[in-house]
Amino acid sequence: MKIHLKQEVKKSNSLSNEKIISILLKNREIVNTKLFLHPPHPSTFSLESFGFKKQISHLLKLLEQIRLNKETIVVYTDYDADGITGGTIMWETLHLLGFSVMPYVPHRKKEGYGFSTIGIDSVNNQYHPKLIISVDHGISGAKQISYAKKLGISIIVTDHHLKPKDEPKDAEAIFHIPSLSGSGVAYFVAKEILKHFSSLIANHQSLISHFNSDYLALASIGTIADLVPLTDISRSIVYHGLKTFQTIKRPGLKHILQEAKIDNKPITPYEIGYIIAPRINAVGRLKHAIDALRLLCTNDSNRASELAHQMGQTNKDRQDLVETTLKEAIEMVEKIIKKQKKIPIFIILKNKNWHEGIIGLIAGKITEKYYRPTLVLTKSDGFWKGSARSISALHMTDFLRTFEKHIISVGGHKQAAGLSVSDGNLDILIKSIEKSISKYLKDEGLEKQLSVDLKLPLGKASLELAKELELLEPFGMGNPQPLFLNDAQIIAISPLGKNGTHLKLILKDPSQSSFPLECVYFSAPKEAFSLKKGDSVQVVYNLDVNRWNGRERVQGKIITIA
Repeated sequence: MKIHLKQEVKKSNSLSNEKIISILLKNREIVNTKLFLHPPHPSTFSLESFGFKKQISHLLKLLEQIRLNKETIVVYTDYDADGITGGTIMWETLHLLGFSVMPYVPHRKKEGYGFSTIGIDSVNNQYHPKLIISVDHGISGAKQISYAKKLGISIIVTDHHLKPKDEPKDAEAIFHIPSLSGSGVAYFVAKEILKHFSSLIANHQSLISHFNSDYLALASIGTIADLVPLTDISRSIVYHGLKTFQTIKRPGLKHILQEAKIDNKPITPYEIGYIIAPRINAVGRLKHAIDALRLLCTNDSNRASELAHQMGQTNKDRQDLVETTLKEAIEMVEKIIKKQKKIPIFIILKNKNWHEGIIGLIAGKITEKYYRPTLVLTKSDGFWKGSARSISALHMTDFLRTFEKHIISVGGHKQAAGLSVSDGNLDILIKSIEKSISKYLKDEGLEKQLSVDLKLPLGKASLELAKELELLEPFGMGNPQPLFLNDAQIIAISPLGKNGTHLKLILKDPSQSSFPLECVYFSAPKEAFSLKKGDSVQVVYNLDVNRWNGRERVQGKIITIA
């Protein structure tokens, strides 16, 4: 692993806490410190600030006509946590405003991601809508949108994914905001709809309050789940959204927290990213995501409890399936390495029996283990579906789009993409990727890098600094928890945890006399257990405030030891 130091400071011993914070903000390319440290409430922003004045006007006129004619709207949303939370916001807003509106979530296996002719036909046969509003997809659906138009259905696109070469020309309006999540875009579009139509309903104040509470919580889940950088307006959504969990009344969210046993603790990006979002995603991966949307929309506490427990069980099933499949995938990779006598630049794994709902998770875990871009494929309805994850040096979606002539469809972000390919084109695609990848990814890009903010003497690792670092929260994509580097001497070390898989270390700065720093090293690698008292090491660590029994103390969390 290569350690990259973002900021070299010559006299680091004389750094003030204020200067340290300033360096951290500079490392994150934060221009407006005040706005970053005190994010404005999302209610102060409007779609006009994104440059959508014309599109808003057209959307509202279309909705006025639909309301007048008593026609039906369908909210067609993606099946992941971002789509389900955004779909909940959009559907419920229109429903409470009195529109005839139905939610539609495509089946992952039968219809796949985004618009499809099968999905549009299904919507048309069931609901005969005048309008479909997409949530968290649509920007890559030009052909399907044209198909819907021929059926007499208007389409509004709300999305944040990368634009393809061919934008949907037949869409009535496109609200495409890459800096937000799909649920974030839905939040702001729904807010504009409420603002325009609120005078038509008696309980509009109640609905307005949702945008300052429940809907912010939902948009926070979608934003964190989809790994959207927590900067600018997305930071505002999550910063204020996390606070709303303390007083959340929505039965679905309350019962998800209760089932996960996190209802009596503060909700942070960790709880959302590793506990809440995986549960919502599991339903779409293994079953039908409409049940996740039902859970988030229901006002019936008993029904919410039932659905939340089903969701929890589905998540356990997902974990078991991932464990089994990952074992098979690792065995395949090891065989490839043995045959080629090296790790391939781009790992491609295919198995027609793997569950389509978890191939993205497998791709992510293989990428994490071997630090190689990975494409995992499984067969579905006569063709192959693939999910890809990347490393920092390769833009996955842009790379895969260079092979569009071999692919049925492709879409995604820099780090993740999904595709479908015919049986006849699969071998050609694989050979093309293997032949071309060396042009896009050089050896230096294959070495894992750990970006460290600055060298921080252990003597500077105070409780006061740890508290000031909390002002930078919430941490996540685009705003990682600060990482520090320094030389240290071990003055005590011992195993920690039920199975002794963690380490507790007391470290001192060898270059100066200062208070030692207590550190924990979670899931420490095997070689770390051979360290002993008196050893000199180089540590990369974060600082946390350990709060227990009304007491506070600073604690280091070790990321790696060199």
